Amino acid sequence: MSVNYIPVQFSDRKRRAVDRLTRRLVTSCGIAILLLMLLLFCWLIGVVLPLFSAPQLHIASQQQLWDRAPALALGNDGSTGWRISTRGAARFIPLNGQPAEPALALSPTAQQVVRSADDQTLLLNMQGTLMLMQPTAEQQWRFPLGDKPFHLPHGAVTKMALATRHPGQWRIAALTDAGLTVLTLGTDQQAATIDLPQQHLDLLALSPTGDLLYTTEGNVLRVWQLNDDQALLRETQTLPQRPQSLHLLVGGKSLLIQDQNGITQWFAIASPQGPRLQRIRTFTHSDGPAIVITETQRRVFATLSETGLLRLFASKQDGPILQRQLAPGILQAQFSPRGDSLLIERAGSWQTLRLDNPWPDVTWRNFWQKIWYENYPKPDYIWQSTAAGDSYQGKFSLVPMVVGTLKAASLALLFATPLALAAAMYTAFFMAPGLRRWVKPAIEMMGALPSVVVGLIAGVWLAPHISQALVGVLLLPLTLAGSLLLCGVLSARLPARWRQPGREVLILLPLLLLVTLLTLWLPTLFIPDAGDWLPHYEQRNLLVAALAMGFALVPLIFTLSEDALFSVPAALGQGSLALGATPWQTLTRVVLPGASAGIFAALMIGLGRAVGETMILLMATGNTPQTSGGLFSGLRALSANIAIEMPEAAAGSAHYRILFLSALMLLLFTLVINTVAELIRQRLCQRYSQQEEQV
Repeated sequence: MSVNYIPVQFSDRKRRAVDRLTRRLVTSCGIAILLLMLLLFCWLIGVVLPLFSAPQLHIASQQQLWDRAPALALGNDGSTGWRISTRGAARFIPLNGQPAEPALALSPTAQQVVRSADDQTLLLNMQGTLMLMQPTAEQQWRFPLGDKPFHLPHGAVTKMALATRHPGQWRIAALTDAGLTVLTLGTDQQAATIDLPQQHLDLLALSPTGDLLYTTEGNVLRVWQLNDDQALLRETQTLPQRPQSLHLLVGGKSLLIQDQNGITQWFAIASPQGPRLQRIRTFTHSDGPAIVITETQRRVFATLSETGLLRLFASKQDGPILQRQLAPGILQAQFSPRGDSLLIERAGSWQTLRLDNPWPDVTWRNFWQKIWYENYPKPDYIWQSTAAGDSYQGKFSLVPMVVGTLKAASLALLFATPLALAAAMYTAFFMAPGLRRWVKPAIEMMGALPSVVVGLIAGVWLAPHISQALVGVLLLPLTLAGSLLLCGVLSARLPARWRQPGREVLILLPLLLLVTLLTLWLPTLFIPDAGDWLPHYEQRNLLVAALAMGFALVPLIFTLSEDALFSVPAALGQGSLALGATPWQTLTRVVLPGASAGIFAALMIGLGRAVGETMILLMATGNTPQTSGGLFSGLRALSANIAIEMPEAAAGSAHYRILFLSALMLLLFTLVINTVAELIRQRLCQRYSQQEEQV
């Protein structure tokens, strides 16, 4: 008897080598992916972390002054300082200890010096006469109106203020014995004079462009609107305390009033009577006598007390952002134009302090709390990162983007989940195998559509059509649900050959399509263009974005859910049916619990996809960063905000780093969602596997 023998080439050593190599390769790839994610995470933290670094201050240099006379004014460009003394000596002094150039002797000597808001022009009161001076970058003194003082027609000047209307034209507010006069001068030597009915006042301040004049008399503050040929009293405010000084922050919108109780910030709020000053905040720890100095390019100011205590403030924070005890005896101080150094004068000496304070307005709380910004009627969550003006203050509240992201993701998931789960249950449990082989790949192919194509269709085609058939779109879920229920009741009356598995689809799909078309078309006969009837309707809105993004989520959730349902052991379903359960009872009480872990993972992955979606939200939402608004209002998501503004953000700026903070938040949110989903999935798997073993 012969035995058939088939030779097999088999080597345990070779198999073990291949298994060992494969295991090491897979392990190495997994570790590399984890290291890459960790590297990305650390890089994002490295870009974002400098935003929250505390301001730093250190002493750069100290030097003695040749001129021991007190200074009327001083300035600082970071490398060179200048001062005008009470003896009439105007001198540039290098801050590195090099010898100074000879001083310019002013005659007659100045008694008072005020500067314009841009810190480029000085107005000197020389025994009642006036003269304009400008320190230049070439360490020279320039006299735009000539080096001879000029007289005002109403007599000697006792108080004054200066503003630069535009290059070559200045506005001067001067108090003389005859009263208050506003003088507009230009390099063409033409002058325009406005006389104001105010004889006595304590303080004067002009806005940077010279269109507003602030005067105080006792505790009464008056605001004058200045035109080319007249002055109108815009408002009168009674202050709780007599002001000690007035200061305007860059841009001229915010007025700082210093009194015995501290420093308060005021700016104009719209009212039925026009713009009116409103007290916004009182800065804590700003009370007591102190010198107040402001930066020329940012809304930052500092106070220097008699004891040498330096406090640094920013307009969006209620308290000091830096506090440092210096030596007493400070007489004058001035910031450099970029705010990176502070020049301090004591009797006969200078001290230069270096400041590291690149982002004074950025704090973690400001990202999440309401801030009252200039020109806004109340505190609010606002994102507006750029504007045309150089004095613009960036508004970086992340709340509008976070709210927009969650609203769009939640509504898209609400739209996609019923469709995807219903399709998955029908395909996996009820559909004929031959039809399933066609339907499942077709739905999966929908997931291959680029999101930019879906967003383009939603923004260009879907949004206008929804606006025209808005009533029908809102009624469509109700009509489809009612049609499905009615079909379920009437399906029992169909002939037996039409109730075979798979045949009902041939009847149901044309019927649902007909119901959809009628629902969308009939309301337009009575209410055409319903979107135009709504007062706050925006064509690209949350509804359009949710429908488009829900369409993109359906293939993902369907595929994962259908695989989870189909992977439930067939013996469980067959056993349930054998015990007398109906197919629906078997699906809901046996198959769905067994596949719950996979279905939950599908929903979480869909949520993560919705949160990170960019192009659909970029093209279908209007990109309006707002927290209010409902279904028919625009929004902006974190991911879309990064895509829009990253090309405009200067590398290393606060705007640039805040966008990276948004990316870090998206990464953390995705990691948290996936971690929670995996933990819940494991718990569900463990729970139902134990139940199956008991059965």
